[in-house]
Amino acid sequence: MEKDVNTGEKQRQNPFFADYDTPHGVVPFDKIALGDYEEAIIEGIRRDDEKIALIVSNPAEPTFDNTLIYHDATKGDSYYDLLDRVSAVLSCMLSCETCDKLEALAQKMSPLLTKHANDISLNPQLFAKIKRVHDHHRALSPEEAMLLDNAYKGFVRSGALLDEAGKKRLRELTEEAALLSLQFSQNLLKERKAYELYITDEKQLAGMPQTALDAARAAAEEHGKNSGFVFTLDAPSYTPFMTYCRDRSLRKEMYMAYNTLCIKDNAQNNLAICSRLINLRRETAQLLGYNTYADFVLEHRMATSVENVYHLLDELLAAYKPAAEKEQAELVATAKKTEGGDFELMPWDSAYYSHKLRMERYNIDAEMLRPYLKLENVVSGVFSLAETLYGITFKEAAIPVYHPDVKAYEVFDSDGSFLAVLYADFFPRKGKRGGAWMTEFQEQWIDRKGNNVRPHVSVVMNFTKPTPEKPALLTFGEVETFLHEFGHALHGMFANTRFASLSGTNVWWDFVELPSQFMENFAVEKAFLRTFAVHYETGEPLPDELIGRIVKSRNFMVGTACLRQISFGLLDMAYHTQTSEFQGDIIAFEKQAWAKAILGKQLPETCMTAQFSHIMAGGYAAGYYSYKWAEVLDADAFAVFKKEGIFNRATAQRFRDCILSKGGTEHPMALYKKFRGAEPDIEALLQRNGIKRETKQA
Repeated sequence: MEKDVNTGEKQRQNPFFADYDTPHGVVPFDKIALGDYEEAIIEGIRRDDEKIALIVSNPAEPTFDNTLIYHDATKGDSYYDLLDRVSAVLSCMLSCETCDKLEALAQKMSPLLTKHANDISLNPQLFAKIKRVHDHHRALSPEEAMLLDNAYKGFVRSGALLDEAGKKRLRELTEEAALLSLQFSQNLLKERKAYELYITDEKQLAGMPQTALDAARAAAEEHGKNSGFVFTLDAPSYTPFMTYCRDRSLRKEMYMAYNTLCIKDNAQNNLAICSRLINLRRETAQLLGYNTYADFVLEHRMATSVENVYHLLDELLAAYKPAAEKEQAELVATAKKTEGGDFELMPWDSAYYSHKLRMERYNIDAEMLRPYLKLENVVSGVFSLAETLYGITFKEAAIPVYHPDVKAYEVFDSDGSFLAVLYADFFPRKGKRGGAWMTEFQEQWIDRKGNNVRPHVSVVMNFTKPTPEKPALLTFGEVETFLHEFGHALHGMFANTRFASLSGTNVWWDFVELPSQFMENFAVEKAFLRTFAVHYETGEPLPDELIGRIVKSRNFMVGTACLRQISFGLLDMAYHTQTSEFQGDIIAFEKQAWAKAILGKQLPETCMTAQFSHIMAGGYAAGYYSYKWAEVLDADAFAVFKKEGIFNRATAQRFRDCILSKGGTEHPMALYKKFRGAEPDIEALLQRNGIKRETKQA
């Protein structure tokens, strides 16, 4: 606190401006006010400029130690780290607990933040020093060499070699792109949250499970209704509705609401934003000397080239399309058997009849499993899995959180030492975007005193909420989602590197999904399910017979699911391999771009692109293929565990030592080969999915 010289009273201090007086130095969410962000951002920019000026004005010969290390080692210094700290919190709040005032602030700050980033990357004096170090330096460790290489290439890829006219244009392009990406996200959140399907007659909801009805009743109360049921476009509401509701007209209404988000004639229309972002990225890449934006992105990816991405997608398409075609034929047959021979399967029918087919074949659905998947038990099971594999333990902690739904945990390593803070945010709410993700409020690094600063990691999901009648009972898919995000969390929590910019999930984009998708493999392992899956009322364990059905149904519609991911990858690459100005109609272009991976009917009035956050606002532009790339890696890696034992501590320790703790300190393929002993092969994925390649007759 500071004292006002006139009144003598203590004035409130912006909590971002000092060391956090909290356990483990966590963010003091309970003390942060809306007005603190702008003040902290502006001051953070000033302090960043001050730090850069100190480096630039240093009269000594530039060295790795007085330039690169000085720049990175100020991470964690509460004075120079101000901008990073406030930006991490603001980013979280915009995704998890936003409001109109916060979004207006983000719009206001976006140009300032982008300009500041450009001021650093386009600073000729700073780049001259880094180039000098790059060309003349002492012997470096592998991690130091990676830091230097990343720094030098980062400046070059950010325009350091451009002339003044080029730098000016680059500033214009990046500032506009940042603002449009933010607007895209805000439009999508507003439009998704604005929709509700209000039903007063329960007869219209025939087929809906009781859990979904209870949740819809609770949602109606939250939306200010005195009675009835409210369904939203949040996954825990939308997915059961599309799976179980017998009323086809209502399924169509929900489907169309979801698949026409941000293409209507209103203020939230994203189509023009998408076109502009595609062109801004292409122009940026070409300004920097690349043919397309994809060429620019893939220079720093495991895939390395557009050709390699298409090779992967085409190889998967050839392998999985026959299975998908067979699945779709079976789906159509099921629908016609139920409804009559002249029935035409439409997109809003797919989930409904997939459920019927799955029940017919395996006698299993999400509602059968819910009673055994109480959220608290799932959390315990996932934590216990981490303890079994790695020896780490979790203790719920009384630390500040940004919403009452959020749980916080202290994480301890096998030797009892503090490892990390983990936040878990499970449920949807008004100011929270859809989907699931992992983020960090503090990365891991070694500070200037030699202290190993431990990370503060957060996993965010949108799971089925508890109701007055029942606790939060998850679907099996939600368990898989939790395992996925928890895998990202382990990547962050196990980080053990010298430099923050190389720690945790700071790896090449098509490597970052390996730890997350790897964890999903445990979901269908009986030995894992046995550790936590018990009936929430009786305590009876999940029956062996039901586990058997889970395992048998694992690859149900696997071809269709793979083609869906391939279609997204094809769409992404089509946009970002443009060599000239994109002037087409987004909706029509989308239909053509992914056509070879689409088996069902395409509706001309629907559009994915306008809500495709991954590539328009989430950093996956020219990189959506990475989910399938990482799936090849995760299947290959888990094959080692299947061979050596899924709970094998030595195997898990090798995975931790070679991959999870190393961050981006080495080339990802080098790290993977240290664990696996060889490069990955697609065969492990095909075997896991039960896919057999078609062989051509001689």
